[in-house]
Amino acid sequence: MKLSRRPSSKTSSNSANRGPKKPGGYQGSKPRSKVASRRPDPFRNRSKDFYKQEKERKASITGVTTTLGKKTFTPLAPIKPIFKTPTKKQASTQQDIEAHENVYPMRINRYLALKNYSTRRGADELIEKRKVFINGKLAMLGSKVQETDNVEVRYSGILKPYVYYAYNKPQGTITHSPQHGEQDIRAQMIAINRTIRAQQSKHKMSEEIPRVFPIGRLDKDSSGLIILTNDGRITDKLLNPAFEHEKEYIVTTVNKIRDSFKDNMEQGVEIEGYKTKPCWIKIINENTFRITLTEGKKHQIRRMCEAMHNQVRDLTRTRVMNVQLGKMLENSIRKIEGKELEEFLNSLGINAPTVNEVADFKANK
Repeated sequence: MKLSRRPSSKTSSNSANRGPKKPGGYQGSKPRSKVASRRPDPFRNRSKDFYKQEKERKASITGVTTTLGKKTFTPLAPIKPIFKTPTKKQASTQQDIEAHENVYPMRINRYLALKNYSTRRGADELIEKRKVFINGKLAMLGSKVQETDNVEVRYSGILKPYVYYAYNKPQGTITHSPQHGEQDIRAQMIAINRTIRAQQSKHKMSEEIPRVFPIGRLDKDSSGLIILTNDGRITDKLLNPAFEHEKEYIVTTVNKIRDSFKDNMEQGVEIEGYKTKPCWIKIINENTFRITLTEGKKHQIRRMCEAMHNQVRDLTRTRVMNVQLGKMLENSIRKIEGKELEEFLNSLGINAPTVNEVADFKANK
């Protein structure tokens, strides 16, 4: 026979010591502290001096001083106008951009990039190779340059020349970073070089295309002119909308162009909270127009047309600054040279020659 202990109706000595049952907690638990449940007060430990100093600080701004509870007004000192160089994003003109960039002291890689000697990354590589000197001393990564410093780049040989090509990108080709199953411009260049090697005598190009990269991009569904080069100096100067370099496109729409289309597009269109810069429109026929832009937002022309209740059927870039697409066939390439190249580089603020400026070699004794 099992014996079970029945609970006693009498209160034990332990339970008596615990005290009466309190709401909101276990029997016998300590009362919850009200102070601990409060949020910490950031001004709790601050002395009266802090508040006095805070009043004096505000008085220096408003012109009112507090002395033993009495307010006495004191005149503010005249504020001298301070000229602040605009940031690159705020710069609206070429002069503002130059004022922002030409600030000394500056890093050595930035100095070489602004002097159109190389890109910043290329300058870092030259510094790592111990070829850059400031006032006769070897430059280090992060070294600062003053306006009066003498900067030398010492070579033991001649660098490869810069090259520039105009390429007619076909629809379906990715500018760069292709996904699975897609083909980019680099793959097209490999195929063109393969064709040049196979038909060296018949092909118009007398030499193979060196390793180049595209400046900017075109949508997969768009076609037309894109600049290929190995000169990283022109990237920012060509793509930065602050420089306002022209790019021209021919666009075919799905629906007929409305009468108000030209005026509204030229004034600027609101796309996702951003108003586009003024552009130039020429109507060719009821479904085709020519547009000239000085900026290049992502899918800008397509989004502008959608904001005007239309859609783009075909889009082709025909001009970048003075470089024309002309009668180039799809997936064809030509070299930019002569007066065309000279005008192109001068417009970007880069003085030709097309070869890197080679400094006189000085032995590092």
